[in-house]
Amino acid sequence: MRIRSLVFPLSVAALFTIGCARQPILTAELTPRSLKAVNLEETISQRDELMMAYSLTSYDAQNKAVAVVSGGWGVETVQKNQQLDLQTIPHQAKSITLELPRNGRIVASLVLIEIDDYNRAKQTLTKIQKIHNLVSVPAGLLLTATEVLTPLKYVAAGLVASGVGLQLLDKLDNDDLLGQSSVELRETDVRQKKQRFVRVPAVFTGQNLKDSFDYRLEYDITLKSVKIRPVRQ
Repeated sequence: MRIRSLVFPLSVAALFTIGCARQPILTAELTPRSLKAVNLEETISQRDELMMAYSLTSYDAQNKAVAVVSGGWGVETVQKNQQLDLQTIPHQAKSITLELPRNGRIVASLVLIEIDDYNRAKQTLTKIQKIHNLVSVPAGLLLTATEVLTPLKYVAAGLVASGVGLQLLDKLDNDDLLGQSSVELRETDVRQKKQRFVRVPAVFTGQNLKDSFDYRLEYDITLKSVKIRPVRQ
C-alpha cells in the first residue's frame, strides 16, 4: 500500500497571520530602590519623618488616559547621611505594575514628603496600601492630555481614582514636598530601542526657612513581556 502524504495549502489569511504575528504585550514595573538623606530639613530635631507616594498612568494611542495604579511607602524616620535600601525589610517599598498600551505611553511619577502630622500620615499611608497596585480608571479631567501635569498631580489623581479620596494637593499645606519626579515611556520607542530597564536618579534639594535639605533617590522602571495564552475550551 502506498501512503500518500497529504499537503494542505495555507490560506492567504493564515499566511498573513503568521507573517504579522503580534508582539507580546509589555508591562511597566516601578520599583523604588534606595533613599539617602545627605542633609535634613529638620536640623533642630536632627531627623526627618518621610512618606513617599508613586503611580503609573497609561495613555492609549489616542492620548487618552486609560488606567492608573498607585503605591506608597513610609512613614519612616531618617537621620543625616542615612541610606535606606528600599528593597529590604523593614524599609521595603513595594513595586507597582501596569500594562503599556500599544502605540501608547506610560508616565511613572513619584513624590517625597516630609511629614508634620505623624498620625494623619499613618492614616493616609494605610489607605494607600489598601489599594496598592489596584488598576483604576484615571480621575476625570485632571488627566486630560491638554493639561500640563506635575508628578504631584499625577500621584494625587491616581489616589483619587483609586477611591482613597485623598486631596494630596491640599494636604501639603501642613506637610512639606521635598521633591517630585516623573519619567515617560512610549511603547514605540521602547520596542525600537529594545529597552527593558531604566534607572532613574532623582536629587531633591531645597530650603525651608533656615534649614536646607538634600535627598538622593533612585527608582527603576522595568519592562516585561507578557505572553497571551490561548483560552482553553
